[in-house]
Amino acid sequence: MKSILMEMLESRKDEIIKIRRHLHENPELSFKEEKTAQYIIDFYKGKNVEVQSNVGNGYGVVVTIKGGKSGKTIGLRADFDALPIVEETDVPFKSKNEGVMHACAHDGHTAYLLILADCLITLKDEIPGTIKIIHQHAEEVPPGGARSIVESGLLDDLDNVFGIHLLPMDEAGVVGYHAGYSFNGRAYLKLKIQGRGGHGSSPHLANDAIVAGSHFVTAAQTIISRRLSPFDIGVITIGSFDGKGTFNVIKDSVELEGDIRYMTVETKETIEKEVKRLVKGLEVEFGVTCELTYTNDYPPLYNDPALTERVAEFLMNANDKDIKEVKEFPAMPPSEDFAYYAEKFPSCFFYIACTPKRVEKPYFNHHPKFDIDEDALLVAAKAVGYVVCGYYELD
Repeated sequence: MKSILMEMLESRKDEIIKIRRHLHENPELSFKEEKTAQYIIDFYKGKNVEVQSNVGNGYGVVVTIKGGKSGKTIGLRADFDALPIVEETDVPFKSKNEGVMHACAHDGHTAYLLILADCLITLKDEIPGTIKIIHQHAEEVPPGGARSIVESGLLDDLDNVFGIHLLPMDEAGVVGYHAGYSFNGRAYLKLKIQGRGGHGSSPHLANDAIVAGSHFVTAAQTIISRRLSPFDIGVITIGSFDGKGTFNVIKDSVELEGDIRYMTVETKETIEKEVKRLVKGLEVEFGVTCELTYTNDYPPLYNDPALTERVAEFLMNANDKDIKEVKEFPAMPPSEDFAYYAEKFPSCFFYIACTPKRVEKPYFNHHPKFDIDEDALLVAAKAVGYVVCGYYELD
C-alpha cells in the first residue's frame, strides 16, 4: 500500500498546488471561514466517508475514514484560517481579499491534507483502523478552534493525533521533528490602573497612573529574571501602553496590554502567580486600584517523546526522493493550538521545510511577503502518508 499511496500522491501534486493557490486567493479570517469550510465540505461530496461540519465554536470539519479492518483510531489535523495582513508578495494568485492573507501556510496545510485524505479514502479497505481528518478553523485567534473541537466529543475515541506545519527553516525536502515541549504556550493580560488626575504643577494633589503603570512595565521583567530558573523559558511583552494625554495633566488612568510566553506548564503557573502578586503590590505601593484581565490562551505544545521517535523513524526509513533529510529542529517560540490535541492524546506535531528556491533569507510566517516553495506540499503529503503507513504497519 505504501508505494501505491506515494504514486497516487505524486500523480496529484499539481492538484495539491492548484488547491493551495485557490485557497491563497480566497483567504478568510478566524471564525469567519464560511466559504473555506464549504469548499472543504464540497470536496468530500460523493465520497464514502462521514462528514461533520460546524464542529466546535466555528466552522470546523471532521471527516471519518473507516478502514476495512478494526484497529486504532488516529487524527490528522490541518488548520485553514488566514491572517489580517495586507499581502505584499508578487505571486499571480495573490489574495483577492484586501487586508487578509494566508501568511502562515494554512492554505498549504489544507491543500495537502485534502488530497492525502482522498487517497486514503480510495485505499481505506487496506487500513486496519479509523482515520479522522480534522480540518480546523481559527488557529490564529484565541480561544482558537482546537479546544472546542476536542470538547465536542467527536475525537474521544482517538489514540493519537498528528499534524504538520510548513516553516521556511530549510529547503523543501527537509522534515524536522522535536520531542517534548516544542511550541510556547501563551497568555494575555490587560491591566487598567485607576489613580487620580490633576495638574502637572501639583502632583501631591493627584495620584499619577502613568507612574504606577511605568513601574509595572519595569517590575514585570523581574518575574522573568528573578522568579524563573535560568533554565526555564519565559517572556513578558507589554505591547500596548495607553496613556496618551496632555503634557501638563496628570493622567487619572492608563490601560496596558501584554503578551506572555512560556515553554512549560510550571513556568505558566509561576508567571501568572507573580503577575497577580505584582498587581496587588502596585495597589498598595501607589494607592491606585487595578483591574486585571489575565487569560491563558494556548498551552505549551508537548510532543509525546515515544511517538515522536516513531515518527522520525518512519520518515528516516522512507527512502523517498522527495524527502531529502530528516533532522531534529529546535523548540519554537510561537504558540500553536494543536497543543490542545496534544494535551488529551499522545501526539506529534512536526515540521515541513519550505524555503523558496534561490532565497537565502526567507520571510518567516506572518510576514506580508511570506511565501513557500510549493514542492514542500508534496513533501508534506508524503511525510504524513509515511507516518500513517508506518503507524498501521502497512507495507
